[in-house]
Amino acid sequence: MEFRIERSALAEAVSWAARVLPVRSPVPVLGGLLLDTEGGRLCVSGLDYEASARIDVEAAEVLRPGRVLVMGRRLLDICKVLPEGPVECAVEGSRFTVSGDGARFGLSVLPLDDYPALPSLPQVRGAVEAAEFAAAVADVAVAAGRDDTLPALTGIRLGLDAEAGTMTLAATDRYRFAVRTLPWEAAAAGGESADVLLSARRLTEIARSLGRSGLVSVALDAGSAGFEHAGMRTTVRLLDGRLPRHDKLFAMESPAVAVVDRARLVEAVRRVSVVADGDSPVQMAFSAADDSVHLRAGYEDDVASQRLPATLEGAREMTVAFNPGYLADALASFEEPSLRLLMMGAGQRAMATGAAGSDAHRHLLMSVKPPLL
Repeated sequence: MEFRIERSALAEAVSWAARVLPVRSPVPVLGGLLLDTEGGRLCVSGLDYEASARIDVEAAEVLRPGRVLVMGRRLLDICKVLPEGPVECAVEGSRFTVSGDGARFGLSVLPLDDYPALPSLPQVRGAVEAAEFAAAVADVAVAAGRDDTLPALTGIRLGLDAEAGTMTLAATDRYRFAVRTLPWEAAAAGGESADVLLSARRLTEIARSLGRSGLVSVALDAGSAGFEHAGMRTTVRLLDGRLPRHDKLFAMESPAVAVVDRARLVEAVRRVSVVADGDSPVQMAFSAADDSVHLRAGYEDDVASQRLPATLEGAREMTVAFNPGYLADALASFEEPSLRLLMMGAGQRAMATGAAGSDAHRHLLMSVKPPLL
């Protein structure tokens, strides 16, 4: 194998594929990246037991086609310090060399025979806009659990409704529940609907890495999901279990509804949370009499407060309190200038939506610590 390529193109491809490499593995070859040159292109791929990644980029010149397996993180470190400009890569005996502008590196070659075959992409079910998909994943991922002893709650539900033409993403850690719905283009008329659970960490990495324009193809089978966009292809193993359905949980009968400027509320929560020790709550007291919300945090002499304009309908007064971190995450996941807060009362459910009342993005919080479910 021998090829020439721009340093930036090589570094980008290696960095993208190296995302899936395990930090530690009892199988040394799983720390490797497979480089394959054919037809004037370079393919870089990596995998572990949960995910795989493959990216195709155009090489400036392929002098000798071939395949080589090298330690991925070491190659990534090399790419980061290579001088800008063209880079020459070649296999010389049992060594893979990388050189450019007078700098030269050598890497040991790993045995190709021991390397597992890259998983194939499952059946493509349809496509979604890359930017919308990345934003939606980020919006719901904040509500995913972090406790690995409850693996299903560390996931994001991905539901495809072929009839409605929508994709639904949802996550919960039992104390909050975030849901985003976005348009979905089925691969074929009358396509099948689906409902699967993916690692929130893995899906967040995938969504961030796939770019911000064009369509992302989404593929599913019984055990894995795949995503493909602009020469990048990745697969990830599905999680076992299911998230609870949110339909009944989100049904709120005759709530009090407040509307408040999102940016000012985000800043006020950040400000008063300075005195909130640990998980002590941020209290929000809404008043219809003076169209305001009074935020307060802290105890005894260590307190902070701020009053903001806000409208309230459905009640003369309403006071709720939230974990400051959960509240900040929920507010930051919205982009609309104003938010609607639907509240049932102290110690009960409250839900944030866009000011227009759309169901496309909803974030449910409990006003006290007991879990939702």
